[in-house]
Amino acid sequence: MWNEAVEICRKAIDSCLPEEGVRKALKQIAPEGNIILVAVGKAAFSMAKAAVEELEVKEGILISKYGHIPYPLENIECLEAGHPLSDENTLKATQKAIDLVKDLSEEDTVLFLLSGGASALFEAPLIPLEELIRLNEEMLKKGLNITEINTVRKRLSKVKGGRFADLCAPAKVCGILLSDVLSDRIDVIGSGPTVKDDSTTEEALKIIERYGLDLSEKALDIIRRSKAGKAENAENHVIGSVTILCRSAAKEAKERGYEPYIWNDQLDLDCEEAAEELYSQINEIRGRKALIAGGEMTVKVKGNGLGGRCQQLAFLLSKKIAGRNDVRIVCIGSDGTDGPTDAAGAYIDGNTYEKMKEAGIDYDAILENSDTYHALDRIGALIRTGATGTNVNDLILVLTGNENE
Repeated sequence: MWNEAVEICRKAIDSCLPEEGVRKALKQIAPEGNIILVAVGKAAFSMAKAAVEELEVKEGILISKYGHIPYPLENIECLEAGHPLSDENTLKATQKAIDLVKDLSEEDTVLFLLSGGASALFEAPLIPLEELIRLNEEMLKKGLNITEINTVRKRLSKVKGGRFADLCAPAKVCGILLSDVLSDRIDVIGSGPTVKDDSTTEEALKIIERYGLDLSEKALDIIRRSKAGKAENAENHVIGSVTILCRSAAKEAKERGYEPYIWNDQLDLDCEEAAEELYSQINEIRGRKALIAGGEMTVKVKGNGLGGRCQQLAFLLSKKIAGRNDVRIVCIGSDGTDGPTDAAGAYIDGNTYEKMKEAGIDYDAILENSDTYHALDRIGALIRTGATGTNVNDLILVLTGNENE
């Protein structure tokens, strides 16, 4: 039985399932001609399912994370690949999508359904896969935000930064995008396969220098000579975002008698900074309140442990709220996975830190090895939902006051 805080988050996530958004967008767009479907991302299945129920799709390809495709869809080749890092199946699936669209005509329309995770799931690299994987691991460990990461990897790909739309030409491209990036920048969502690339080579090189990223001379040369995709044949429509997720959580909390307050729906901080700012906010509120935040934090990974940004934030907050019997916190990824783990996030309260001490967990050692997953799992604090069918960033909910007031 989920507790109240987790249930509020689950209902907010359910309200952001993309099926209805896809249906509404299709009625407005009314795509014509032969419809070729390409769906990519963690929410690709639910988005494609809605599309094939609304339209007559000639053929298509769906690419999602392992375990995210519950059953086949008619006329759609369903493929699974690696996330958060691309793998050989990523390259094979992406090449099939390229082959599907490369000989289309002006009478064809590519319906491109994009959701979070597509940067890893949709890739045709201009450098060896091994080097790409190493680079992505380095960028994640050094705490680059999603915009910085995508600015670099767009220039090392045949499909990112508007290039997939160019491959579809002369066919039209209708993009329906479920946003998992702050401010809904469509050129950043999934690295913008159908969106003109507004970032620059100069920006990419500055990011590489700022973080001291280790790239081969071949990769650097490719970046220096890269040309932006034009995507002049594409139109794109955003159907969901973290702002909607936060508003849904506020509505659900209010219905349960809490006074909701959306503190920040564009949270873009390192987990340690986010924990400090959240704790400062928590200390200022009393009574039956619901403080809500959403966004995508970064984690500077140390050691060889296992965890994710939601687990990291929850772990950090557990010590700060220790002994507070009036505070309950959920940190959860809306897609159902937090980092490279099977957990969506974690639930903590004023007793969590003491439980960890009683279990013999060394708080500082866990942080030094970035192993929050095993620590929180040991005391039963992890939240496991499985794939939710959507992906609109992370949600943080803080409930104050007694649960049964």
